Amino acid sequence: MTENEGKKQLLHLVFGGELTSLTEVQFRDLNDLDIVGIYPDYASALTAWKSKAQQTVDNAHMRYFIVHMHRLLNPAEKTA
Repeated sequence: MTENEGKKQLLHLVFGGELTSLTEVQFRDLNDLDIVGIYPDYASALTAWKSKAQQTVDNAHMRYFIVHMHRLLNPAEKTA
């Protein structure tokens, strides 16, 4: 049995990088993007996001994001 059996899988991607300015989301160098990971639910992704965001708090241009991959994979499906 898998850990998430019976539980709906809602994949989330956590990634980040240094932005060119504080007013828009344009990364300074796409080769330096930090792909933190893919998580089975929002709570796990949020924990990873908070950890990475806190590690880079001294760099105002560094930003981390959570992407709701399940919405991209199946946009017609309604999720909570």
